[in-house]
Amino acid sequence: MEHGIVTSADGTTIAYTAWGDGDPIVIIDGATAYRATTPENAATAELLAERFRVINYDRRGRGESGDTAPYAVQRELEDLAAIIAGPGEGRPATVFAWSSGGFLALNAAQAGVPIARLALFEPPAVVDDSRPPLPDDYVERLDAAIAAGNPGDAAELFLTAAVLMPEEFVAGMRSSEMWPGLEAVAHTIAYDGRNIGDAMSGEPLHTERWDQVDVPILVMHGTGTWPFLARGARAVAEALPTATLRAVPGENHSTTADVLAPELSAFIEAA
Repeated sequence: MEHGIVTSADGTTIAYTAWGDGDPIVIIDGATAYRATTPENAATAELLAERFRVINYDRRGRGESGDTAPYAVQRELEDLAAIIAGPGEGRPATVFAWSSGGFLALNAAQAGVPIARLALFEPPAVVDDSRPPLPDDYVERLDAAIAAGNPGDAAELFLTAAVLMPEEFVAGMRSSEMWPGLEAVAHTIAYDGRNIGDAMSGEPLHTERWDQVDVPILVMHGTGTWPFLARGARAVAEALPTATLRAVPGENHSTTADVLAPELSAFIEAA
């Protein structure tokens, strides 16, 4: 296992952990998550390390990575490119992304970041009325809460509007031990909002967003997940001509290393 730092194009330092040798697999976390909060990433990497070089990094503004204002989606695409060029040794990578991190991965592939294949786990597209869409002013409200010095309000908006937690439940979370950690990364929730764009608007996906993505893509969802997430994963797969949809038996909006590692390995072998 190797710990290191790369410097992105704008000078921001991006911290990573790498396991093994071989062709690179880069893991991208979803909203609010980073290496210290996703032990399943390390467990998956350890299962794959005999055949692959698996790299998990803290997205900017989280964990041990730096951050540079003002934010732009392009900066995160450059972060991924720096990871592929550095610990990925410049080889086209398989990129696996959780949840909203899938939209970052798709945006990177569209922009020409050297990605050999994409595996996405439940990108949370909202393309119909199966759940409320994100508010039209979601990103603006997140930014306003952070600018006003109220990261807890940004976290609450994410949990109620994006995750659909009841307001009374979130109110109780504010006094929990996990709340300070969530507030510490609350400013990055708007980063995911910008990568999501209009993919959670309740309208069909605009396929031109990713019309340059021509690599093999695996879109996964758990068979036990919320129905809207299964519909969203299906919509993403249908919007991408090179994509295959995979319903993973028994899983929900997360999965375990002993399920994920074989899925990724089989996808890479077949693609």
